[in-house]
Amino acid sequence: MLKFAVMAPFSTIQAEQLTPYASMVEWTAVERLWQGQSIAIEPHQGFACQAGSGLRIPLGFAVTLMPLRHPFEAAVQAASLARITGQPLVAGFGPGPTLFQEMLLGQRYRSPLTAVREYVTIVRGLLSGGPVDVQGDYYTCRASLGVSSPSVEIGLGVLRPGMARLAGEVADVAITWLTPAPYVRDVIMPALQEGAERAGRPVPRLVSAVPMAIERRGREAAEVALASNAAHLRGPHYQDMLGRAGLDLEQKSPLEQGQALVDSGAFLCRDLDGLLAGLKDYEDAGVDEVALNFTGVQNKSGPKAAMQELREVLREVGVL
Repeated sequence: MLKFAVMAPFSTIQAEQLTPYASMVEWTAVERLWQGQSIAIEPHQGFACQAGSGLRIPLGFAVTLMPLRHPFEAAVQAASLARITGQPLVAGFGPGPTLFQEMLLGQRYRSPLTAVREYVTIVRGLLSGGPVDVQGDYYTCRASLGVSSPSVEIGLGVLRPGMARLAGEVADVAITWLTPAPYVRDVIMPALQEGAERAGRPVPRLVSAVPMAIERRGREAAEVALASNAAHLRGPHYQDMLGRAGLDLEQKSPLEQGQALVDSGAFLCRDLDGLLAGLKDYEDAGVDEVALNFTGVQNKSGPKAAMQELREVLREVGVL
């Protein structure tokens, strides 16, 4: 049965922004609170602040970017947050855009899949409490945390089949973003299954962050889609994924690109019945958990509108 979670629809600049969403998870049947990478307030610290105020809830990162920290530090941060909250944590990781890699590391990962495999191997080994001895092409670690952290699951941001196969081999959770349901069904799920079968392990849980808005009179769906995802559309890895999903974004204006997201179902802008049908498509595609993402509404209409629309959808699916 499909589970429903919420995505914080902003890059946090004040810890208090998270409180209404953390409270929602605390007091309802919402599965967990997810947050993407934020620079103004580092996500681990923002979540720890919520725990310090008494809101100790299941959490997830979709995703933190590997170039920001060595895997030893990533394991320490994840284990610390899990202990502070006493709740399950999905520590999601991704290599980030190539430009970001070059900015922080001096060069891009020649093989992102190799870098991710090394990173996850080290983090998982450290979280298990055992000694880690890895000397890789990108990451080296000979250390131990000395204590296990069983409430931490390792997630991987997954857009394309190569990373999906790797997630099937090494991750507990695969996390997609802006991926249309048919693409999840036809590309991501088979690759996850292939990787898991190759490694002789269960298929990871699949979580999809789904950007959406409720259809309103006077609302231009393409504009809201752009307000949510304009930065993603500039990323070559997102452009490639969307191309594989059948979206031809070349030679299109930004507004036409936004409309292509809406037409493909990568961005859901429908009435409530239509949104429920769209979410059912993700369930049928094999998704275990959907993170409802109202970033476009937040950016176009403000935080009250985003919270109102989130509540409407959660009431409709029966978890609020």
